[in-house]
Amino acid sequence: MKKVLILGAAGRDFHNFNMFFRDNKDYQVIGFTATQIPNITGRKYPKELAGKLYPKGIPIFDEKDMEKLIEKYDIDEVYFSYSDVSHEYVMHLASRAQSKGASFVLLGPRETMLKSSKKIIAVTAVRTGCGKSPLSQAITKILVKNKKKVAVIRHPMPYGDLIKQKVQRFATLKDLDKQKCTIEEREEYEPHINNGIVVYAGVDYAEILKQAEKEADIILWDGGNNDLSFIKPDLLFVVTDALRPGHELWYYPGESNFRSADVVVINKVSENPTDVERIMKNAAHVNPKAKIIETDMILTPSKNINIYGKKVIVVEDGPTVTHGGMKFGAGFEYAARGGAEILDPRPHAVGSLKQIYSKYDHLAEVVPAMGYYGKQMEELSKTINNSKAELVVSGTPVDITKIIHVKIPVLHIKYTMEERSGSVEKTIEAFLK
Repeated sequence: MKKVLILGAAGRDFHNFNMFFRDNKDYQVIGFTATQIPNITGRKYPKELAGKLYPKGIPIFDEKDMEKLIEKYDIDEVYFSYSDVSHEYVMHLASRAQSKGASFVLLGPRETMLKSSKKIIAVTAVRTGCGKSPLSQAITKILVKNKKKVAVIRHPMPYGDLIKQKVQRFATLKDLDKQKCTIEEREEYEPHINNGIVVYAGVDYAEILKQAEKEADIILWDGGNNDLSFIKPDLLFVVTDALRPGHELWYYPGESNFRSADVVVINKVSENPTDVERIMKNAAHVNPKAKIIETDMILTPSKNINIYGKKVIVVEDGPTVTHGGMKFGAGFEYAARGGAEILDPRPHAVGSLKQIYSKYDHLAEVVPAMGYYGKQMEELSKTINNSKAELVVSGTPVDITKIIHVKIPVLHIKYTMEERSGSVEKTIEAFLK
């Protein structure tokens, strides 16, 4: 029996365990490690989900202690099980594991992808913040237009009570409150719900898939970070970012997605047209069979007001501007185009937000919408209010005023995808035929 440590971030790691290790007597999972997401370390993967081989559950450690854990528990194999990191980052972890004698392992799609009785369309990306969400929303609208019953299965974000989050179904906005969703979860679920689409998420994706299959003709996998799909797709869209050319070959598992895509969507092309050709050349080199669609992000404000010269504080999607590595998002783009005076939020940051700015030192002009737990939501609220800005420009997909107390008026920026060349709708209709 090999002793195993699973490196994760409360998502892919749990899925890999469920698919490969849970009832596998050839392995003993000593523990998970955690990074990227706060307040995961110190918990347990509960016995109710871990199965009969783990009657006490499985502890979750801090990734920084990996070497100590390998030595203490005589770990044989370390399994890397999260996403949106550079190839260099992955290999540094491999070197750390091997320096203490352990093997370093990546589980592949054959061992981790579920198979469905229904047709699966998957939307993934090469990096966080490329534009998966607007593409997913556009695809569901096209499917509904073609009279298909659609369910969305969303990449996991189980940061609360894992037993209660085993299988989650969101059909109304009240379901978000009932299940105490974080800001990150609300950002992803709310737009689908507003479009009349049921969203599934949770921890046990075999059970999630079974339930979704009961009410859908076609299931859309709405990926998170740049992770691989948990379900084997019949049609795979992979989104790339014209603002980050080359990243499609530099990040894990984004490059795996890029190489296996049926359709490569190059997003934000008008923001950096000179480097679109570079992404096209990379696609032609590693995945010449893929269809190419070029798109732009269209920004639409919730109100038509003149922001020129106004002092504004910008709030952006948290994962995009933290481990996604972007300096800004839709909110900043809109504020800059409108001639607003964008305030530096760092002097006003409190609590965990201060730590975020220290950890992600590329951030200078935006507030990441961090809200993984109650206190962090309060800190986000205080940081915004402390700025005494005239206006909050929010580039998150969710209305922050429904979640946190903001004393400053909020202008919400919505973003949709618009084709420049190629057609998502024609691609979907050809697939349906």
